[in-house]
Amino acid sequence: MTGLPPALSLYRLASGLAAPLAPALLSSRAAKGKEDESRIGERLGHASLPRPDGSLVWIHGASVGESRVALTLAAALIEARPGLNVLLTSGTITSAALVGREAPPGVIHQYVPADTPKAARRFAAHWKPDVAAFVESELWPNLIVETARSGARLALVNARMNAASLRRWQRWQRSGKALVSLFDWISPADGRTARGLGHLLGRALPVAGNLKLEILPPMPSNDKLDAARTIVNGRSIWVAASTHAGEEEIVLDAHQHLLARHRDALLILVPRHPDRADAIAALLDQRQLEFARRSLREAPRQDVPVWLADTLGEMALWFELAPAALIAGSLKPGIGGHNPIEATRLGCAAISGPWRDSFSDIYDAYEAHGAVTTVQDAGGLAEAVRRNWAGEGEGVAAGQTALEALTGNVLETTTRRLLSLLDTPSEAR
Repeated sequence: MTGLPPALSLYRLASGLAAPLAPALLSSRAAKGKEDESRIGERLGHASLPRPDGSLVWIHGASVGESRVALTLAAALIEARPGLNVLLTSGTITSAALVGREAPPGVIHQYVPADTPKAARRFAAHWKPDVAAFVESELWPNLIVETARSGARLALVNARMNAASLRRWQRWQRSGKALVSLFDWISPADGRTARGLGHLLGRALPVAGNLKLEILPPMPSNDKLDAARTIVNGRSIWVAASTHAGEEEIVLDAHQHLLARHRDALLILVPRHPDRADAIAALLDQRQLEFARRSLREAPRQDVPVWLADTLGEMALWFELAPAALIAGSLKPGIGGHNPIEATRLGCAAISGPWRDSFSDIYDAYEAHGAVTTVQDAGGLAEAVRRNWAGEGEGVAAGQTALEALTGNVLETTTRRLLSLLDTPSEAR
């Protein structure tokens, strides 16, 4: 590896100087429920498990969405190469819980280390990955540099970067090029990312396609689905999926519009981060809206208008129950939206706000096929839900058509390329 650009070297110096603050910061986050206190050592690069013998592929997915891609990819790699060791890392408690529940045999989970030179070096020295695959938009300079220096082959898988991230790297073009050039293979999920990273590298990058489109959602058991259907008992239902702070107010305004005409209306409110449930409960109390809380195993009576679904791993259940869902993260700028694919796969019509930059290619296809209703405010949201209840909204069939136009054999291609990297090890850089 040649010398790094000054800006990247300065980042490494500054993050190294700040490293002594990391334990206190992580402890503070643990006290707020944002870190697993028993595994803070992993965040400092201290492994809690031994490295298994043999080849090892490391896949990093920051949070739940990326971790689900990582799990699918891990299963495909192990199926194609039985006995292969796969290390999955993630950065959130919710993603760790997902991996713990769904990881196939042969998969190890660790928390990703903080992006300081020593923590990254310690991590790479212990695990000695033969191939390291970073899922979507994770470009942590120290982790990438130290992994490359360890001799691992690097892949940026299902690369998806929003416009702001790409602009930031364009401003630091030399550093961005130096960092991205360390990847032996890059698979852009969309055209924007392909163009942005291609501009950094000075060469064209083909769009590989989005792995998330090929991932089947985890299905609820028949018993769980039957129990939920008994609870809702034919009511007019809609879902607000993966809401963020500032969006619940809009959602509740829309629901109160609906309640004025549909007294049996039930909103299933699913926050993106369940640890915000207390704040949402306070908002519901303030509005004098009675609610049942899923995490407390409460079920809504027929006259209770809101079911606060503050649990993890049940989104498929809610999409199965409801005919329409707001795909949130899109009602306020700065979040970037969330993926509508799971709703479509489960027969639930998609409604979205206008702010969905992170999934622009998918929504462009949805718009082209009339598969999404885009709303601007609470009134529009209420009307979109009402139209779907009446069978007048953008149909599920249109969503399936859009999905067919978007999908390919991305998982097979990605699996083959990673195994090819595994079979052609590089010299330490």
